[in-house]
Parts: sequence; structure tokens; C-alpha cells
Amino acid sequence: MPSVKTDDLILEIVDLTKSFGPIQALRGVNFDLRRGEIHALAGENGAGKSTLMNIIDGILRPDGGEIRLDGKAVSITSPAMAQRLGIGFVHQEIALCPDVTVAENIFMGATNASRSLWMDYRGLEERAADILGKLGDIDPAALVGTLSISQQQLVEIAKALTLDCRVLILDEPTAALTEREARVLFEIMRKLAAQGISIIYISHRMVEIFENCHRVTVLRDGRYITTLDVASIKPADVVKAMVGRVIDNLYPPKLAAGEDAGDVILDIRDLTERERFRDVSFALHKGEILGFAGLIGAGRSEIVKGICRLEGEVTGEVALHGRPLDLRHYADSIAQGIVYLSEDRKGDGLFLDMSIAANVSALDLDRIASGAGVIDEAAEAEQAEKLGGRLNLKYGHVGQPVSSLSGGNQQKVAIAKMLSVSPQVIFLDEPTRGVDVGAKAEIHRILRDLARSGVGIVVISSELPELIGVCDRVLVVREGRIAGEARGDDMTEDRIMYLASIGDQQGAVR
Repeated sequence: MPSVKTDDLILEIVDLTKSFGPIQALRGVNFDLRRGEIHALAGENGAGKSTLMNIIDGILRPDGGEIRLDGKAVSITSPAMAQRLGIGFVHQEIALCPDVTVAENIFMGATNASRSLWMDYRGLEERAADILGKLGDIDPAALVGTLSISQQQLVEIAKALTLDCRVLILDEPTAALTEREARVLFEIMRKLAAQGISIIYISHRMVEIFENCHRVTVLRDGRYITTLDVASIKPADVVKAMVGRVIDNLYPPKLAAGEDAGDVILDIRDLTERERFRDVSFALHKGEILGFAGLIGAGRSEIVKGICRLEGEVTGEVALHGRPLDLRHYADSIAQGIVYLSEDRKGDGLFLDMSIAANVSALDLDRIASGAGVIDEAAEAEQAEKLGGRLNLKYGHVGQPVSSLSGGNQQKVAIAKMLSVSPQVIFLDEPTRGVDVGAKAEIHRILRDLARSGVGIVVISSELPELIGVCDRVLVVREGRIAGEARGDDMTEDRIMYLASIGDQQGAVR
């Protein structure tokens, strides 16, 4: 990447502190950003990254320290003020209005500021189409509520591109994107940097940091640890700075060479949903972790939701341990031990304001209910504590709200909810989205332990290194069909992307 001037600072953070009651979120943090630089901010969940960015964006006020813009101290009191100063922020959590169009969401700020009595919908849609054309194929007239999570993320990015930014903050922007969409975003980032726009890039993905960033600053436990030139270090150096130790095994051992997968647990034949996928056939074997790859819109999640009867009018055969199932609703799927962990952890996977114990028991309340149909709170707490221990869940007590946990521990609660019904098969959609490298390693270990214990594990992921690292084989979905399979030495990013883009076969994969 082109170098940037070392003395041309646009943003400086000096000895910033912030506390929430007795919890000190930032402890004298320092950070600086050069003009035209892509500067990564790394750290485990809870390290203070979001708190720091929320202060820069005016969402939070610091307790102490100083923010300098172009060498002058500034007090940023609101996101609107941050925008006036030339600071744009794309949050990890999507904050769009689902009941209005893509174009209206993109230009909502400008529309609210306008004094016109009439909305020029056609003009908005034409301007939105120009911006969206750089990111993906999204209809500017579509209601946001009808879009997938990945498409909504692209709309959030499009909103930021309309701002006249000097500093652009991107918080996990690729968490919901495919490899292809992420590559488009990276190219846009480089063009913006070449134009003198400075970017703060928050990501847990080392490959993204090392391919796109000039420097990386690491926070740990609210403290500044180090700032390093990316060109002179290795990913292991960043990970060690983040966690304070070396993580050697991000992915646990797979099935060993010559160690065959066991009998078929789940057998899918000719699964079809008229508008989204057709003639899908595959088998899941005991002991293996099966991956699903594909571009956004290929039908990965739709196929799995169809199996679980979460959506769509689905035909085809589903057999569990050789026994045909008659599944009509998701409740039938749960009763048979087939469960689905949503990619949208906070929207569909968890009740954030409810307790850990209540979340864990949510799939089947009958298991912890008394004879009178009343929840047995002691049994509910015992179940949560048992499963929490199994997953190494870090918490104070099982009565605390899930919203108080880190992203990685929230995901463990979601997995515990699946385990509460003693599942035969778990479909996990983007199981490590938005969690840090330490939590990722733990979740990967949990999935392998479950597979070895006899639970069928299927992982859907847009992160190809994760699929390759954790799965024994990968099925690639293209245009609603299984386009091919990758396994062994053939399981590479190039091979998976080739199948996702072109494909070389369609039909059953046994």
C-alpha cells in the first residue's frame, strides 16, 4: 500500500478516560490518525474499542483526556456535531428504518434538513443507485425490511459514503459480507484513502488488517497497548498484543487422515422451495463438521431455514438417522432435535434484555416447568449454570441480562439455548460474527467437541478461512443449488470461490 506522511496528523486522542459506574472502560488511551491512512483498531470484545469510537462520534462524553482535530482541541457533543466536523461512523449494529426505502434511509439526514414540502422520490432513488452501484445490486426503491442482513450492511456503508467525511470509522463492516462484497469495499477504502480521507478500521479478521491497513493500534482491558506498522509485523504479533498470550490453535484438529466420518445423521433429498432453492440433496455424517459456502443471495441460509421449516413452502425428504420426518413447523423441527442458530444474534437469536437463564431455556420451557406449567426458576438456573460451564461462559450470575455480556459470551448463550433441547443436529449461521479472536477459538473448539460427541454440526459462514479451518468438507451453494463440494487438499479459497461463481456440478452430494 502507498505510504502516508508520518507528521500529517488529522486526529489525536490523548490520555482519554471513561468510566461507567465502577467499571473503567478506558484508562488513559492514546491514538492518532494520519491523513489518508487506513488505521486498524484491534482488541478483544470489552477492550474499549467501541467506547473510544462512540466518544469520537459524540455518542459518549469522556471523563478526561483530549480529542484534537487538525491539531486543535475539540469537544464533540453529538453525532450531528461529529458529522459537521467531518467524522462519519458506520456502526457494527445496523440502525436503519425497515419500513422506508433504501434511498430514503441513505439520504435521511439530508431529507430531514430539507425545507421542501415535497419528497423527490425519483431523484433520491437515482442518487442512491449511483452510490449502490459501487457496492452491490440493491434496489434503491426496496423497503429495507425486505433486505438480508448483508444487504442492510451495504446500505449502512452507502449512507456513510454520502457524507463529506474527512475521518470515516468502519466498525466490523465486513461481518455480514461475502468475500466478493468485502473485496469491493476494500477497493473503495483504498480509493478514499488515496483522496486523503482517513479511515479507522475495526476488525477481528487479521487477514483484512494486513491486506488493507497501514498501522494497527491494540487496546486491551481499556488500556492502550501498542501501535505497530503493519508492514513490519505478523498477525501473531497483533493477536498476542490483543490477548496477552499466544493463541496457537485457532482451529481444533479435524478428522484425521484416514479417520472416516460415521453413519449418516441427516439425509436431505430433493429439497425445493419454488422461489429460492431447488433439488438440494446432501448428507451429514456423524463426527464431521459440514460447511456451507456461497455468495450473498445464493440460498445458503434459505436452504437451512427450509429444512427447519422456519420459512417458505418446502418440499422434499428429510430423514434423521434413517427415519423420515414429517416437519411442518419449526416446533416440529425442535421436537426432533434439529435446531437453527440465526446469523442475526441480536435480532433473532437472543432476548438481550432477559436473563441468561431465561434465554437458555427459551426453546423448550416445558423442560424447566413445574406440573402446573409455572417456570421452576431453580431448575432454569441450574440448566443455565450447567450449560454455561460446559461452554466456559464468563458471567457474574445467570440472572444478569444477556446485553451485559461480551459478543463472544452472548454467542455462547445462543449456543447454550440450542443445547438445552439435547439436539441431534445444529445449523449455525455465521457462528463467530462480531466476536474476537479468543472467543472464536473457543467457539471452534466447542463445535468440534459437539461433533465428536455425536451432534451433527453444519456451519454457514461468509468467512472462507473459518470454513476451511473448522470444517471437514464444504458444500458450495450457487443460485439455489449445490454447485459442488470441497474437501481435503481441494478445500481452498480459490476452489470455493470458483464453485460459488461458476460451479461445476449440480445435484446430490453424499
